[in-house]
Amino acid sequence: MKDIARRFPENPLLLPKDLKPSGDGLQIISLLNPGVFRFAGKTWLLVRVAEGVAQKEGVLFFPALNATGNTEIIEVPLNDPDLIATDARVISYKGLDYLTTISHLHLLFSEDGVHFTEPEGYASLFGHGYLERFGIEDCRVSQIDDTYYLTYTAVSDSGVGVGLQTTKDWQHFESGGMILPPHNKDCAIFEEKINGKFYCLHRPSSREIGGNYIWLAESPDGLHWGNHQCLIKTRLGLWDNARVGAGAAPIRTAQGWLEIYHGANMEQQYCLGAFLMDINDPSKVIGRTTEPIMVPTETYELSGFFGYVVFTNGHVVDGDTLTIYYGAADEFVCGAHFSISEILDALN
Repeated sequence: MKDIARRFPENPLLLPKDLKPSGDGLQIISLLNPGVFRFAGKTWLLVRVAEGVAQKEGVLFFPALNATGNTEIIEVPLNDPDLIATDARVISYKGLDYLTTISHLHLLFSEDGVHFTEPEGYASLFGHGYLERFGIEDCRVSQIDDTYYLTYTAVSDSGVGVGLQTTKDWQHFESGGMILPPHNKDCAIFEEKINGKFYCLHRPSSREIGGNYIWLAESPDGLHWGNHQCLIKTRLGLWDNARVGAGAAPIRTAQGWLEIYHGANMEQQYCLGAFLMDINDPSKVIGRTTEPIMVPTETYELSGFFGYVVFTNGHVVDGDTLTIYYGAADEFVCGAHFSISEILDALN
């Protein structure tokens, strides 16, 4: 499959070695899926930083936040009969699931959208409370008026849900708690109200019946969500036959709300596609790409912590140019340009 992405020649833009671990005993395993926004005339990334523990022979270490909000290291012998460690990302111990890494969100900014540095006076965001014990991941950033809405995946042994924080200056934050309970993720808030209501895309999951589909919800205040409707399902025999999930905030176009989404097949290979919603009623899907608009093809997309992955939840729009920042192979942060009109022409 071919795609229509114009990748940055500078890719990868960020590698794990470019940042420092958040604490002693930790090492950065991968950088993933940044939220993206513009603030103070600059392009900013809110990068998911996944940290782990250097392993020793015969023992498995994995991190988690304790009740005080500090990272503690859990140690399990590899020959423990209660340990199941067949996945690089998730392990099971004594019937409970744990992540092999713990994630936080790290701020970086750029004057040119290509070269990113760490700002002074802006702290990283870490999980807090028992519902974020295994960290916070994959933040989407939506701006409505002068307020930024941060929706992120909150992970704990109680499940995976959607957390919310808001800010106006990126130094002071107000928590909205968990706005969508487990199992849910991939939440992107529209950047303007429609008929006086907030709208968001989200991705509840069902293993027994249904699947990993994209849903729409509405809210009077951005905190309490209801009128949930299923919009986009997986498609048998196509590149998105196993799961689909929203990217960043939908983009307003003359034709409707354009959403870039990710899809995966049964081999857990991730590509990007697009769909279009009615401008006045986003519950109406009026177009969807049959083929992906971006496919893992470069070495840094095919080989990494978890290969054959392109995954975005952040972009900036400048006229017809859509610049997405994306996670490649669950390890690197990269960038690519698209033509919005070319994406619209690919819709069916």
